[in-house]
Amino acid sequence: MLSFCIVDDDAVSRRMLQTIIEKGGVGEVVGMAAGGIEGKRLILDENPDVVLIDLLMPDQDGIETIARLKQEGYEGKYVMISQIENKDMISKAYQAGIEFYIQKPINRVEVKAVLGKVSEQWKMARYLKEIKQSIAKLDDLNPEPTAARKKQDAKEIMRMMLMDMGIVGESGSHDIIGMMDHLIQCRKGGGFPPLKELYEAGARAAKPDCGDVEKEGKAVEQRIRRTVIAALSNLASIGLTDYGHPKFEYYAPLYFDFEDVRLKMREIDEKRPQAKRKVNIKKFLQVFYLETLDKMKHQ
Repeated sequence: MLSFCIVDDDAVSRRMLQTIIEKGGVGEVVGMAAGGIEGKRLILDENPDVVLIDLLMPDQDGIETIARLKQEGYEGKYVMISQIENKDMISKAYQAGIEFYIQKPINRVEVKAVLGKVSEQWKMARYLKEIKQSIAKLDDLNPEPTAARKKQDAKEIMRMMLMDMGIVGESGSHDIIGMMDHLIQCRKGGGFPPLKELYEAGARAAKPDCGDVEKEGKAVEQRIRRTVIAALSNLASIGLTDYGHPKFEYYAPLYFDFEDVRLKMREIDEKRPQAKRKVNIKKFLQVFYLETLDKMKHQ
C-alpha cells in the first residue's frame, strides 16, 4: 500500500484528500502539513511514496518546496494540487518534477483516477528496479552463456515489442535492434552506456564498413529520434480512442514521461500541427533493453 504526505494550507482540502486516499483504499496518509517549510521537514522524516502538494502557499510555494526536497535527496513522486490554470505556472510545475496535476476545487472521482495512475507508475518503477537487480545477479552468476544462448530469440522479442508500439516498420527500429543486440552480447552488469556509444554501435551494426562512425552515429540518432516520436504518436492515438486499451496502459507510462503523452494526446485531439519537442530517448532505450532481458529470462 502506498504512503502519502499532504502539504496544503487549506485544512478542508487536506481532510478531503486524506478521506479519499484512506477510505478509497488508495493508501495511507502518514503525515499532513499546512505549509512548504513544515512540509519539507515532514516529508524528509516520513519518506512517503507520494507527496500531494499545493502550488501556492504563503510561506514557500510547492515548486520551491519540491526543488528543496530534491536537493535533500527525496526521490518519491509528486502530485500538484491547485486552482491556478495559468499554463506557464503548470508547465513550471511539471519541469520541477510533478507527475500529475489535480485541479481545485477537489473532485473525488478525479483524485481517485489520478492517484490510480500514480500507483501504476510506482508499481512499474518498482518492477523495473527488480528487473535491474535480477539482471545484476544473473550477470554475477553466469554472464556469458546466457547472452550467447538467447541471442537468436532476443531479436524476435524486440520485434514483437516494436510491433506493439506500431514502429516495427520504421527505419530507426532496425537501429534499435542492432544496438540492443550489441548490448546483450557485450553487457558486463554495469550501468547503461552513454547514448553516443550506443549510436555508434548501431552505426557499426548497420554499416560494418562505414568510414566515418561518428557521422553515421548521428544519422542513427536522428532515425531513432523519429522512431521514438512515432511510437509516442501511435500510443497517444490509441489512448484517445480508448484510454483503457492494454497497449496504451502498458507502454505509454512505461516508455514515456506523462507530460509528453498528455501533450501529444491534446495535440492530436485538437488537430494542431505537430510541434517539435524533445522526448526522453535514453529512458525509452533503457526500458526497452531491460524489458528485452526480462522477457528472454522468462521465456
